[in-house]
Amino acid sequence: MNQTDLFSNPFRPGANHPPPHLAGRSDELDQFQKLLKQEVISDNVIVSGLRGVGKTSLLVSFEPIARKAGWLWTGDDLTESSTLSELTVAERLITDLSLTLAPIFMQTQIEMPLGFTGKAKKNKKPVGYQDLKQIFDDTPGLVSDKLKAVLRFVGTLIGSTNIEGIVFAYDEAQNLADRADEGEYPFSLLLDVFQSVQRPPGGLKFILVLTGLPTLFPKLNETRTYTERMFEMMVLDSLEPDEAKEAIVKPVSEANCQVSFSDHTVDTIAEMSGGYPYFIQFICKEVFDVWIMRMGAGQDPSIPVDAIIKKLDQRFFSPRWDNATDRQREFMLCAAILKNSKTEFTVQQIVESSKQQNITKKFTISSAGMMMGKLVDADFMYRNRRGKYAFAVPMFDEFILRQST
Repeated sequence: MNQTDLFSNPFRPGANHPPPHLAGRSDELDQFQKLLKQEVISDNVIVSGLRGVGKTSLLVSFEPIARKAGWLWTGDDLTESSTLSELTVAERLITDLSLTLAPIFMQTQIEMPLGFTGKAKKNKKPVGYQDLKQIFDDTPGLVSDKLKAVLRFVGTLIGSTNIEGIVFAYDEAQNLADRADEGEYPFSLLLDVFQSVQRPPGGLKFILVLTGLPTLFPKLNETRTYTERMFEMMVLDSLEPDEAKEAIVKPVSEANCQVSFSDHTVDTIAEMSGGYPYFIQFICKEVFDVWIMRMGAGQDPSIPVDAIIKKLDQRFFSPRWDNATDRQREFMLCAAILKNSKTEFTVQQIVESSKQQNITKKFTISSAGMMMGKLVDADFMYRNRRGKYAFAVPMFDEFILRQST
């Protein structure tokens, strides 16, 4: 057997791959378990944070907890196409519900015979998409009225079982937004429908879980005043140093790998990653693969820092940077060189920073405000509740500075 066959890399960076060990999120897992014990649903969940902070991984970790507690789980990604209108949001929910219900619930259909002597037959078929869509189409009123009717029908179905309720889990929820100029209010629809079916008496035990970028919360407040009271907010940040080290060490030890990281290596990876789970997975995978090759060739293992950073730039940062115009890049450079670029900053600070840069046209308050609005819409920046701004991509300021040199 080749020596490299004795090693298997436990790290799996990628948006659709949960980490082999979820570090530093025990408080959020405990909080979700408590929400499942609500007798009357008054609190739903929003998980918010930058890209690469582990929102999707946490959402994936919620599912087995919900199923173990007797809840059904349904949901998907809220793509831009599925959030264009009230009708597309309703279609998304009905489709996801039908996939969840079909393996569990059956209904009887009477098949009438041909001729006068045959007997009617009873056939059983799963409760599927067409059944839910028929209820939707037959209900008079607005899209919200139709969707409420579907959910109440589903509530009646599970009412005669030992199922506790249903968790509706949707990722990429920052794509939700009302479009008043088009007469479409998909975000308002979702909030109104769940508030209505959860309201006592007779409230359904349906919990809505949304995950998304930090732009999600301002959109929530813009959609309807006080709707934040519907949600428990889980704002994910980078891992603490000890948690980051746990995310590095645990997967290796749990997989009984024949390669292990020294304390110095663990410290180096934790520092390079900034404590962001995706970066930890990416860097660890690269280091692990390089070590296997070097040990197989009889060489001493080391961390190829420059090569890993270059690869991370190409895979994670560059695709976003390539979508920015030259003027937008100048603006973001002015933000990246600020001492507080990693936390939050104001438009005024960027204007002052532009005066120190070698750019042909300095930014004014007016032009900077307009530029910031465009970058927020493009998910490069986001506005927090204190009226200040921050990069929506972790460690993007460091990448921008590397490009500028």
